[in-house]
Amino acid sequence: MLTKTLPTAGLAIGLLVAVAAPLPVLAQTAVPTVAPQKLLIVGHRGASGYRPEHTLEAYKLAIEQGADFIEPDLVATKDGVLIARHEPMMSGTTDVSTRPEFASRKTTRKVDGVDTNDWFAGDFTLAEIKTLRAKQAFADRDQSHNGKFEIPTFQDIIDLAKSESARLGRSIGIYPETKHPIFHSAIGLPLEDRLLDALKAAGWTEKTSPVIIQSFETANLKYLRGKTNVRLFQLVDADDVDKDGGIVLAAPFDKPYDFVVTGDKRTFKDLVTAEGLKEIATYADGVAPWKPYLLAGKQMIGADGKPQDLNKDGAIDERDRVLLPPTDVIKNARAAGLQIHTWTFRSEPKRLASDFKDDPVAEYRAFLALGIDGLFSDFPDIAVKARDGK
Repeated sequence: MLTKTLPTAGLAIGLLVAVAAPLPVLAQTAVPTVAPQKLLIVGHRGASGYRPEHTLEAYKLAIEQGADFIEPDLVATKDGVLIARHEPMMSGTTDVSTRPEFASRKTTRKVDGVDTNDWFAGDFTLAEIKTLRAKQAFADRDQSHNGKFEIPTFQDIIDLAKSESARLGRSIGIYPETKHPIFHSAIGLPLEDRLLDALKAAGWTEKTSPVIIQSFETANLKYLRGKTNVRLFQLVDADDVDKDGGIVLAAPFDKPYDFVVTGDKRTFKDLVTAEGLKEIATYADGVAPWKPYLLAGKQMIGADGKPQDLNKDGAIDERDRVLLPPTDVIKNARAAGLQIHTWTFRSEPKRLASDFKDDPVAEYRAFLALGIDGLFSDFPDIAVKARDGK
């Protein structure tokens, strides 16, 4: 169970951050665009639009499609090995729920303050994890590869990036995310030093190394800043977008969980104000907000007070939203000296605003024109096409 007493001394020190007064909420202003640039394309969990996420096969496909970096989300096994899973809970991305030998492992743990009933990676040894097989997490995507691929270790992914870099003659970077650092510290499996040890063994310890570490929490990034020179990015989350295109915050997606633990009243919105971005710049090289923090869409409301079905398909989704002017987040991030990455780009028409007319390339180009430095895509081939004008 999660407690407020953290077993990792360095992380605990990092959590002793001052509680600051709430900062002004986001403003939406038209900002000048900049000329398109060579942006960094990250294969989000690999080429997860085409293969089960966080598998070597998904990462290989992302690299083949031209991704510059591949993204492993990191959780720890019972014997302390870092593996790639989107969450420590495994039922959504593996076949663990169908394995009778593991039926008794299903349990309830608090994750970021929420009681969660599932199979947790931290209750399985690596040998047991290696008997599981991955599955596609999105029901509306190709399920034909379910049950075929193993769960890779972080070391497997490092080895892949190095071998593919040598084979292709271009640098393939890794963009690991520390998943739920406080949760992992509380169960005695802190992620940070394990991650740093693996990077040191790989010879990746400098800002020029092909590594970027990301986290939704702030305290572990501050801890890492004191231990490594590799690039760090602060992730910025939210729960939803309202009918007017405004960011909706709801626990546990309203603030970094270390803020909850320390009683800090600020939210993710506060992190992307001018003052919040200046603070991020004291410990990170960049900020990676969810896309609507930069460019959101609003629903068109009819005379009956209900959202209009703009494309007349009988469903209300992203295709029924109209883009708003960009916010001032990019401008303020630049002023703070931060790079800007954003996530997640998905090609399915129902996930694209009406302005893009079912064309994912149009969405990429709209964000590229705003001046972002990088993006995460489930479909790296489409991102490369948009970036390179092919």
